[in-house]
Amino acid sequence: MPLRETIAGFLAAQMDFIFFLYGLAFIFLGAVCFAVARIRGPKSSWMPLGLFGFAHGAGEWLDLSALVVPDTAVFTLVRTAVMAASFLFLLEFARQKAIRFGLKPLEGAPLYTALILLVMLGGIVGGVPMAGAFARYGIGFFAAIGAASVFAAHARGLSGTAKGLALVAAGGFALYAAAAGVIVPAAPFWPANVFNHSWFFQVTGIPIQLVRGLVACVLALSVWAIWGQLQIEEISSERYAAYLRRQFIGTLAAVVTILACGWVLTDFLGAAYRRDIQEHAQGDINLIASRFAGETATVNGMVKALAESPSVLPLLTGGSGQDERRARTVLDLGVEASGAGLGAILDTSGALVAASDQVDDADVSKWSAAPWFQKALAGQAGYHFAFDPANRGRHYYASYPVRRDDGSIAGVAFLQKSLDRLDADLRLFVRPYYFVNPDGIVVLTNRPDMMLRTLWPLPAEARSTLIRQFGTLDDRAVVEREVKDGSWILFNGEHDLVRRSSVEHSQWSVILAMPSAKIHAGRMLGIIGTLLMTMMVLIYFFGREYGIRDRIQMNKRVELQELAQNLRLRATTDPLTGLYNRAKFDESLASEAARSQRYKTPLALIMYDVDHFKQVNDVHGHQTGDEVLVRLSEIVFECIRTTDLLARWGGEEFVILAPGLDGPTAHQAAEKLRAAIEQATFSVVGKITCSFGVTEFSEEDSAATLVARADDALYRAKLRGRNRTELVSRSDSIRGGMASVA
Repeated sequence: MPLRETIAGFLAAQMDFIFFLYGLAFIFLGAVCFAVARIRGPKSSWMPLGLFGFAHGAGEWLDLSALVVPDTAVFTLVRTAVMAASFLFLLEFARQKAIRFGLKPLEGAPLYTALILLVMLGGIVGGVPMAGAFARYGIGFFAAIGAASVFAAHARGLSGTAKGLALVAAGGFALYAAAAGVIVPAAPFWPANVFNHSWFFQVTGIPIQLVRGLVACVLALSVWAIWGQLQIEEISSERYAAYLRRQFIGTLAAVVTILACGWVLTDFLGAAYRRDIQEHAQGDINLIASRFAGETATVNGMVKALAESPSVLPLLTGGSGQDERRARTVLDLGVEASGAGLGAILDTSGALVAASDQVDDADVSKWSAAPWFQKALAGQAGYHFAFDPANRGRHYYASYPVRRDDGSIAGVAFLQKSLDRLDADLRLFVRPYYFVNPDGIVVLTNRPDMMLRTLWPLPAEARSTLIRQFGTLDDRAVVEREVKDGSWILFNGEHDLVRRSSVEHSQWSVILAMPSAKIHAGRMLGIIGTLLMTMMVLIYFFGREYGIRDRIQMNKRVELQELAQNLRLRATTDPLTGLYNRAKFDESLASEAARSQRYKTPLALIMYDVDHFKQVNDVHGHQTGDEVLVRLSEIVFECIRTTDLLARWGGEEFVILAPGLDGPTAHQAAEKLRAAIEQATFSVVGKITCSFGVTEFSEEDSAATLVARADDALYRAKLRGRNRTELVSRSDSIRGGMASVA
């Protein structure tokens, strides 16, 4: 068998896995489009493209189901409706994109109503096949071309990888327009009756569904890559971009490996069931053949015995009357013993010499041209099956040459046996069988509705001859091409495995249609296993991608929060001491003052500075002065409450906001701080002291008056000799316009 036919036969037997791959690619396309729509927004035009992917993928899996379950008219209608709906979603995607490009396409509702009516009209006129063809021509082709145009238009505004992906998607949809919108299932009108699935398979040896499936894979991969680009732009992380590229390659490699292994597993499981069914089929064929051989073997043996009988030759060589009577007796006995309906002796011209029964002259005139007669004249045994259009009878002819003593042929002996008894016996056979002539015309079957029907299309040049030979023929071909042994055909809505075997001594052949449910059930185990493994891999990779994306986004949020916190800290913190600065103090003072007024709680303010700090800077330098301020801040911070707020007021001056403390209590706290500072030792400078001013907030105070009074108290401590703590209430404030004390 040529390689091309071998490949074509293999692919034809893999249609279930091809439909599975085809549907899986489109469903994956739909899932990716939904992911893109999540990024773009719920009203994104990617949503109808995703619906197209899901609907079209589901439609292909329905086609897969039609290989396993009976393909009824209702089921065919449902599959056609799903396909048409998917094309409408694709058209809506192209229409929405056209609007965003500034074009003004037709309104959706009127357009879709008209297209649906067109498909329904096709169904009314030519049935479901015409409706499906109208859907592909009128919706699918233009929707795919529109989608290709959309991606091509997008590509013009892009560059680099994004542009390449958009162009790949555009090319994929353009190819799909041709594969799904031009090459359609056969329908009773041009061009669907010419450029259809069968035509493509005959020209290329490849099912068009495989081409569509590969194009669907390209579309799914290109849109998946586009989704990845959008994710990279959204996340803006080099780490995520690098991972997503690795994930794309890893996922693709894993899925391709699983699909390849799944295909091998599916074919292995199907082959196991196929061998079992073929063995059963071979057993059935052997049973029919043995029954057929039993019907004809007696005739074959008897006609040979008749031709070689010494009593027959005198009929052809001018014997006596007694010889003629003896010969006729032998002829009658041969007919009776073989169960034949007629026996006869013919001379070499085909003229009737003797017959077991009355014979019509019209029949005799045909015998000289019959194949069995010509074969016997050539010195060989002749066997022939014939159909009588007058009485619709099927007969078996066996002939044998009658030879003279010198070996020359004197005439022909033949027996004719009706096959009606065989037909009646074989009608009890459960499995459908069909005896066909070389042109595929059913001449014997246990399915009465298939009698004299052509299994495959008749040759145009032989049509008139066959009609004369068989009379009325049902030339509605059951299958599209001649049936070959081991091929798959669609019989009465079911995909069956057929076995074909030649009938011995004739050009007839017997065909058995074997239900393929077991084969497809075995293959479906492989397909389901492949689907589950593919889903597990996709869930793993995409789940991992989601986790990494979530972690990266979480890290970015944490980084932003830390940055914001650092910015807030820098805005409210003194860079030298790490204490709050004056801005933070002002904010807290306003808040605590409002709280004190609202809840009638005490609030105290302590202000202090370093005594003779100018001398520290002058004698030891500003670096040492800064170190003194830092060490001083640490000492005070360790001594105050957690609810107190310590801030650097400016220079060597500091303030403490003490919520919940009244004036006397705050004075005691300040005195403890003063003593702690006095007892501490500072590097380089040794001992330093601080003066403290304390005041309590009153209802009449504002932030400014409270600070001014604390400053007055600090001023009083300076006047009274430094290294002391002074408490000033609102009534005894002494600060006026006096000069500050260093």
